[in-house]
Amino acid sequence: MLTPMDENGRPNWGELEKITDLLISQGLDGLYLLGSTGQGFLLSTEDRMKVAEVVSGVNAGRVPLIVQVGSLTTHTSVQLAKQAETCRVDGISSVAPIYYGPSDGTSSMAMKHYTDIASATGLPFFPYQLGSGGYLGGITGFVEKLIQIPNMAGMKLTTNNLLEISTISYTSQNKLVLFSGSDELMCQAALCGTSGAIGTFYNLFGQECQKVRAAFLEGQVQLASDFMLVFQEMIAEVLPNVWTFLRQAMQLRYGVNIGRPVAPLGNTHKTLEEQRVLAMMDKVIKAAK
Repeated sequence: MLTPMDENGRPNWGELEKITDLLISQGLDGLYLLGSTGQGFLLSTEDRMKVAEVVSGVNAGRVPLIVQVGSLTTHTSVQLAKQAETCRVDGISSVAPIYYGPSDGTSSMAMKHYTDIASATGLPFFPYQLGSGGYLGGITGFVEKLIQIPNMAGMKLTTNNLLEISTISYTSQNKLVLFSGSDELMCQAALCGTSGAIGTFYNLFGQECQKVRAAFLEGQVQLASDFMLVFQEMIAEVLPNVWTFLRQAMQLRYGVNIGRPVAPLGNTHKTLEEQRVLAMMDKVIKAAK
């Protein structure tokens, strides 16, 4: 989920309530807070805690909530995890140690980081895997170590490597709930054992993507194929200016102002022509019908 920001680089609480209620009212299956899209790493600990409180309050138990609590230090991550538990969320997630260890989460340092966070609460834990890497003990050994972590429930897999997703899936022997973190492979990843998808563009096209993925699982392969090609094309076109695109698109479609991202995030992104934004949105929406 996007975290709307004000002109001072702090969460815009009114717009946060608005986007939370919007996504829930659309019938989406759950919300993932304060990940990369939610700019969690750029916010203060206090603001991250308040985001969890505000969203939890608006949600009032209507859909499952997972909060990304990873930070630069294990101590702060544990603090955020404990606070998330008081908000009665349904799970916590964390990236691996930033800068000091491999970003894919395969080092011994990352495993200890994950274990300390997961042990801090009784909530289901979903570590955040980024890309491919030299897995600790190979991919089989890596999954075996993950399964031993307390409260381990699943993973958010931000990778474009479908074989990697499949290997994690069959190696875990159905012990992990896996979410595709690559929007561009939402349907394709379902063939590799994912149970759902967590991504940026579901803020804007959540209902369309939910409909197409469900239709694909029911056998409507042609619809999914046609939609995914349009969806992938749109993503590739807007990525160089994704933050300005999202700000314009969310405002035009839903009247939600997500504001500017916290610099340096998106500080070179250019405003697109309104007609171009509308045309891209319309193409994706029509492809889902």
